[in-house]
Amino acid sequence: MPSGLDAIDVKILELLQKDASLSTGELAERVGLSQSPCWRRIQRMREEGYIKGIVALVDPERLGFKMQIFAQVKMTTLTEDERADFYRQINSVPEIQDCWTVFGEMDIMMKILAPDVTWYQDFIFSVLLKLPGVVDVRSIVTLGSQKSTMAVPLVARQFR
Repeated sequence: MPSGLDAIDVKILELLQKDASLSTGELAERVGLSQSPCWRRIQRMREEGYIKGIVALVDPERLGFKMQIFAQVKMTTLTEDERADFYRQINSVPEIQDCWTVFGEMDIMMKILAPDVTWYQDFIFSVLLKLPGVVDVRSIVTLGSQKSTMAVPLVARQFR
């Protein structure tokens, strides 16, 4: 169990990851607490950073974003200011859903939502290749999703 959390905290997090629209009263009932202690636990987990936010998950396909693409980006060496500018710029692009620095031949991996391949081609030339330090983009276009979740495992699996 994560340090700082007990079994009731973990159960609250499990329930919130499945349905964040549950009221504090419903959560309290499901974990065996009264409403006030349950609310205090939720507030504490927010303050301590276990709960980063509560959002509605929107279906990208319903909004016309039919493709999820992983763009692997090769970067040139950047100064601290250029790197900060790069991060500012990618944070302002809503189609870039996630961005990670990675080990290996490429330096950055991004998950990008796109309506179609033509749009994505324009996006590469108009947005990605104009970002500070970007010298190459390699793309992996997904064909279908077999699993997609935002839920985080709350306890690490033990193998030994």
